[in-house]
Amino acid sequence: MEDLTAFLLGRWQLERVNRDLGSGVSGTFTGFVTFTPDGDRIRQHESGLMSWGSYTGPASRDYLMHPSNSPSRLDVHFSDGREFHSLDLSDGCWTAEHGCSPDLYVGTFTALGPNRLEYSWRVTGPSKDLLLSTVLTRDSV
Repeated sequence: MEDLTAFLLGRWQLERVNRDLGSGVSGTFTGFVTFTPDGDRIRQHESGLMSWGSYTGPASRDYLMHPSNSPSRLDVHFSDGREFHSLDLSDGCWTAEHGCSPDLYVGTFTALGPNRLEYSWRVTGPSKDLLLSTVLTRDSV
């Protein structure tokens, strides 16, 4: 993939399965994610319905994606500006790591054609043992 921004821009349907591998609790997040231009950055906004343990209700989150030295790569930041990870899908797949002491997040991303992106985060730490698996499908609306 030569131009990651062009690939991502638009609205995608989002389906996520969240699993706590330690406790056996699982849940889902379904909704939409939009990637929109924001100056020279891309704003990623997720919103939808989350079901996790005893909670069922609305949920959302935002990221800012900054251009890098290559059009196939973006640097992802939390909405407060902290660095999260880089994303480069020039080969169609990518592995990222983010240390959030004392936890470690390892993400794997795979572009499956122009309208589908799958990624998962494996989160380990003293009190976390999570697998968060996401499928994005380009929205036809």
